[in-house]
Amino acid sequence: MAGFFIPSINLMGIGCLEEAVDSIQAKSFKRGLIVTDSVLVNIGIVGKVQKLLTERDVETLVFDGTQPNPTTSNVNDGLAILKQNDCDFVISLGGGSPHDCAKGIALLATNGGEIKDYEGVNRSTKSQLPLIAINTTAGTASEMTLFCIITDEERHIKMAIVDKHTTPMISVNDPELMLEKPASLTAATGMDALTHAIEAYVSINATPVTDAVAIKAIELIQANLRTAVTQGDDINAREQMAYAQFMAGMAFNNASLGYVHAMAHQLGGFYDLPHGVCNAILLPHVQRYNAQVCPERLGDVAKAMGVDTTRMTPEESAEAAISAIVELSQAVDIPSGLALLDVKIDDFNLLADNALKDACGFTNPKQATHAEIVEIFAAAM
Repeated sequence: MAGFFIPSINLMGIGCLEEAVDSIQAKSFKRGLIVTDSVLVNIGIVGKVQKLLTERDVETLVFDGTQPNPTTSNVNDGLAILKQNDCDFVISLGGGSPHDCAKGIALLATNGGEIKDYEGVNRSTKSQLPLIAINTTAGTASEMTLFCIITDEERHIKMAIVDKHTTPMISVNDPELMLEKPASLTAATGMDALTHAIEAYVSINATPVTDAVAIKAIELIQANLRTAVTQGDDINAREQMAYAQFMAGMAFNNASLGYVHAMAHQLGGFYDLPHGVCNAILLPHVQRYNAQVCPERLGDVAKAMGVDTTRMTPEESAEAAISAIVELSQAVDIPSGLALLDVKIDDFNLLADNALKDACGFTNPKQATHAEIVEIFAAAM
């Protein structure tokens, strides 16, 4: 038996922000906490959203202290502002970091305790405070998933909180909010979306529903990511990437992920590295490991990425998928290896220990030994 989780309302397409603020007004909320980062404050996007809400008599306060890898302290700081001002709902505005931080705040607002209490799967007992997630990047899909990734500053690891109660009430994907994104962020988030789709497609929890959206997401990313990176003002490419990352989110939100994410979480938590870049570097190496057990599935990935696999064996088509992933990474200027990010070989044992405990790895198509995880890290250097 398989469930299927997404927000109850998902607004998509050019100009849908206006519809979103109308929906917020219709809910009769009194005071909201906008969880965001300083960059979006500085470029005026936060002010734009606040103005639209003020015009509809919805009061908001801003917490802009979210870090690129949101921490337990970020969650606690935002929660304090929420409680001090009796906020009755939360808006997350940004990419995966503000969304994850907002989920942590909204979950603690109703469940109490500390965010580390909810590490793992479905540890909460109550629905979070209502959360409206307004997306500004095409990558993480955190605006519509039940995943919440928070860095534990004491342990230097990323905690995977996978909880049905962290699903936002409304997700908003207006590509007009994505036009300001620099090429490097567009590339990293786009490769994150590709990782979501591929890991969901080869997951042991995949279903016909997740398969359909995963493959379509891969096709759209292959067709549009290069343009979104090199021509950031191309609204059509931005819109297609917004759809692609949302569908990849639908896929992994229900089929889960694999070792790419389990390992990337450790790199991000330990070295404070960008999540999408870590995923992109690890993706071909983990899929080469997975090709031992699911070459046919990776052959489908190759087809979705535009490879003619007609005369290929399953093993050849799997290798073609890996080559296509590497080619796309190179085309959007992703670093070629972990060594360029100052990852240290001496840390592999600890990183592997923690990766094997990460919930994302449990649905990888082949379960690895500690030595095999270390080998994958080494290959990705």
